[in-house]
Amino acid sequence: MAELDKYIVGQTKAKRAVAIALRNRYRRQQLPPELRDEILPKNILMIGPTGVGKTEIARRLAMLVRAPFVKVEATKFTEVGYVGRDVDSMIRDLTNIAVRMVEQEKMDEVRPKAERRAYEKLATLLLNAAERPKRSRPRGVSPFEAIFQMLNQFEGAEEPPEEQTAPSTEEEMDRRTRRRQVLEQLKSGVRDQETIEIEVEEMLTPFVQVFSPQGIEEMGLDIDLLPPFGPRSRSKRVTTIAEAREIFTQQEARKMIDRSAVIREAIQRVEQTGIIFLDEIDKIAGSGRATGPDVSREGVQRDLLPIIEGSTVATKYGPVRTDHILFIAAGAFHTAKPSDLIPELQGRLPIRVELEPLGAEDFRRILTEPKNALIKQYQQLMATEGVQLEFTDDAIDEIARIAGEVNVRTENIGARRLHTVMERLMEDLSFDAPDFAGQRIVIDRAYVQAKLADVIKDADLSRYIL
Repeated sequence: MAELDKYIVGQTKAKRAVAIALRNRYRRQQLPPELRDEILPKNILMIGPTGVGKTEIARRLAMLVRAPFVKVEATKFTEVGYVGRDVDSMIRDLTNIAVRMVEQEKMDEVRPKAERRAYEKLATLLLNAAERPKRSRPRGVSPFEAIFQMLNQFEGAEEPPEEQTAPSTEEEMDRRTRRRQVLEQLKSGVRDQETIEIEVEEMLTPFVQVFSPQGIEEMGLDIDLLPPFGPRSRSKRVTTIAEAREIFTQQEARKMIDRSAVIREAIQRVEQTGIIFLDEIDKIAGSGRATGPDVSREGVQRDLLPIIEGSTVATKYGPVRTDHILFIAAGAFHTAKPSDLIPELQGRLPIRVELEPLGAEDFRRILTEPKNALIKQYQQLMATEGVQLEFTDDAIDEIARIAGEVNVRTENIGARRLHTVMERLMEDLSFDAPDFAGQRIVIDRAYVQAKLADVIKDADLSRYIL
């Protein structure tokens, strides 16, 4: 909760609910295996208007424990048998994210060794480029004649030369000395801005659109699983030495990690620590008026049941069990109620948390307290132009009051209203910022009122602008 407080203002009940769910996960890991599988996660249903922090709580929670996390909208899915995304695709998306996450972690572990190999590769390229003999054809001789002359020379050389000159010890020592000098230059960064021509190897991933039970989005063939057979494309590219070093480091790191071990660990993380945030769950709740087929409502709810309760989903990396994935569903529930969900789905979301709407005092805290507070963001953005931006306390109070007032008079979109108000307030200053370089600009209550008062007075205008 202390970590979540750094980014999210208020919503203590929701923070406590996810904190308990996370702690129960840890407790479950300490149990013996035969009991561990019997304890299922208690999925959470967050109820609250838009912009109060539902998505942010789930996202920050996943970042906190480095768990595979995916956010999906329930309205994207359709009932099985109709064209569109099926609910299984959320598990496949989560698995893809976990594979990339584990792969990056493994590559970071071997990065020092991969960097050494990249330096060696760069040094060899630079030395070969410096020592490559410059072949040129004599003047007055056409390219075809030069080729014929070369062929004749090779045909006439029926017997190999009696002696082949081996590199002398001095030459070898000289080359080693030059190689050491080049390596020192590369490591010190002296030659980072020089250009070099390198050959980049890229994996071609064919994509075939075929209708299948798994859905169209899974028809990309994962050739990485079969490296010897995968088609590879080699292309030459001219880059700076700094960029070439990073390319070679990534290539060498990928060669050094065990792809099958990455996939095994990724699937285990998905099954044991995965988090899926299912947004807009209220949009698939039945309204009670069964006037015809509605493939995006009750049918989607029925398809969600086995996924949330626990089933096995086929992915291109192998089967994935969903028994211990934590599902956090969220919705505003303006027109529908949680009881409008089918009873089976309600039973799979046992923890209900209601998030409170945000008022002017909450907006004031959101503007100043979090690590990523809006005021801090704008100050840092203006600092890149050499402008020192300062907000007085009464200006912050006025911004919070205006945001709260607009939310009451129009639609309540929560903290997102602050983005609209701040952009409108900073519009002129952001546009003319280069002209104020080196200056200190203070924004007070009078400045805020001058920029926003007219818009606030006209209710119709504020609906369009704020």
